[in-house]
Amino acid sequence: MISLGIDTSNYTTSAALFDSSTGEMKSLRRLLTVRPGELGLRQSEALFQHVTALPELIKALFENETRFQNAIGVSVRPCDFEGSYMPCFLAGKSVAESLGAASGVPVKAFSHQAGHIAAVLWDAKRPDLLTREFLAFHVSGGTTDAVLVRPGKNVPFVIEKQAGSLDLKAGQAIDRVGQMLDLPFPAGKALDELSLRSSEEYKVKTYIRDGSVSLSGVENQSRTMLEKGEPPANVAKFCLTHIVSAVDAMAEALLARFPGLPLVFSGGVSSNTLLRNAMTAKYGAVFSLHGYGADNAAGVAYLASL
Repeated sequence: MISLGIDTSNYTTSAALFDSSTGEMKSLRRLLTVRPGELGLRQSEALFQHVTALPELIKALFENETRFQNAIGVSVRPCDFEGSYMPCFLAGKSVAESLGAASGVPVKAFSHQAGHIAAVLWDAKRPDLLTREFLAFHVSGGTTDAVLVRPGKNVPFVIEKQAGSLDLKAGQAIDRVGQMLDLPFPAGKALDELSLRSSEEYKVKTYIRDGSVSLSGVENQSRTMLEKGEPPANVAKFCLTHIVSAVDAMAEALLARFPGLPLVFSGGVSSNTLLRNAMTAKYGAVFSLHGYGADNAAGVAYLASL
């Protein structure tokens, strides 16, 4: 089966083709343009950029391609929770439904979060987790969620949120600190690289309530450090250490409730070196092997094939 995946998230337009008979994934993505000095896009701007970019990506995806899709998967909302909605996903939904109607190919709708989790399972070669319960973290600019994932009856899996951030999201904290340090947006990759230049070690106390954490102090504490003359690399290291500590606290709380379950990490922040090393060493956590933890359409293409 050949499945086409489409995802139009807040900062990335992406399309992918997945061949379930060979396991081959062909994926293309394009970051949306954010003006220098700004920390994001209005939904109207994001929607416009997706509408412009998506036809170009799909044309490039099918260039020299002799196969045609048997199914189409598309992300239509941020999460599987009631009331979850973002206008930017209308761009992908519109194109997917148009392609499906014109070609007679079935269209399967998923959440962006489900696509994230599925992409990691595919890339980490862990389809076995589709048959059992596991805990998944979706850590990005708009989400710091910990969810319980169970096999579904009419869908590959069912997601139930268990905990999250009580205020600032991990990716928001990273981008705000990145702005202080004059790093490009989104700042995740640059802040990661900068933090690795620091030899400092920080102990951070995390506020946690019912498994959820607070990250609101990261921005102010990082600004105070910078104003006192702390080197940028140390500020970056402190910020990311704070986030790792918060995620670790959530993981410990959840594993106390669901002992023995595997941990899976997705979202752009899951690419961070400190987080990956800490969670792998302590929990043997599952991460993407080839960069599919960040926003991409591979996950919804994979889900459509299932």
